[in-house]
Amino acid sequence: MIERRVTEDAAGQRLDKYVRKMLKDVPLSHVYKMFRTKKVRVNGARAKPEQLLEPGDLVTVRGEEQKLMAPREEKVKRPPAPWGEPLKILFEDKAIMAVDKPAGMAVHPGSGITTATLVDEVRAYLGPRAVRNEFAASPAHRLDRDTSGVILVAKTRRAMVRFTEIFTEGSAHKSYLALAKGQFAQPRGVIDLALAEHEQSAKSKARRGTNMQEALTRWRIVEKGELATLLDCKIETGRTHQIRRHLAAIAHPVAGDKRYGDFPFNRELRSRFGLKRMFLHARRIELRHPITDERLVLEAPLAPELADALERMGMKAPS
Repeated sequence: MIERRVTEDAAGQRLDKYVRKMLKDVPLSHVYKMFRTKKVRVNGARAKPEQLLEPGDLVTVRGEEQKLMAPREEKVKRPPAPWGEPLKILFEDKAIMAVDKPAGMAVHPGSGITTATLVDEVRAYLGPRAVRNEFAASPAHRLDRDTSGVILVAKTRRAMVRFTEIFTEGSAHKSYLALAKGQFAQPRGVIDLALAEHEQSAKSKARRGTNMQEALTRWRIVEKGELATLLDCKIETGRTHQIRRHLAAIAHPVAGDKRYGDFPFNRELRSRFGLKRMFLHARRIELRHPITDERLVLEAPLAPELADALERMGMKAPS
């Protein structure tokens, strides 16, 4: 944990600016994630990015100080991604972008990431427009590397701050398509099952045990097949790998999931129907525009390789 007492000279500035200076080597997107996950507090209370600081305020950031304060590794230019296709822009204006992310593309750089990430692709696409008033365009939320579909990008600091509020208050509505193993007895259902915090450190677990987080997923059947069922899933919480972990917990793992899935089932789908990736697609997101407040409904068509696999299984892809 990191603690800093606000001096007279530092008072009057926004909390997010103060924290960014504290954690100058932490990616900006991760800093804002800390606000969403309640890891930034002022005087022990949950705080908002736009909050103005007073002299004597105690700013606390939860996390391992050694990791957060470590110098950033020298930036390495990653080679182009293997799919070799231009970025698919679903929506763009002066403040935000919506991108149709392909499966296999990581959102952020990290250990083991050897090809271009969404961050790299977006900033290359924007060129000189990628940085404005010391803010570099950044994804406003995450998608698993092997999940395709809609992801939002903030092009301005104001948009990022508002996105953080929108996702924290739960007013963004996301819908995913998932191909799940087996048959379901009911046409729709709810999985209300707490999940262990994915990023909890070993030190934290040893001190206070596993931190369980509330998680709720609503699903409904879109199409039935012989071996699997196509589901529309809506998440009311944003836990890491939530849909994958929830469906695996009820014995209906996502097809092609290499981490939580059924491996013989995955092999069968690959050999019989050519499904070579995880069948999870962020199909739709609905929210208010962070600047104009207009209603936005952004959709990404089902990836061609997933639609082809459905057709081979005798199922129809939703329009």
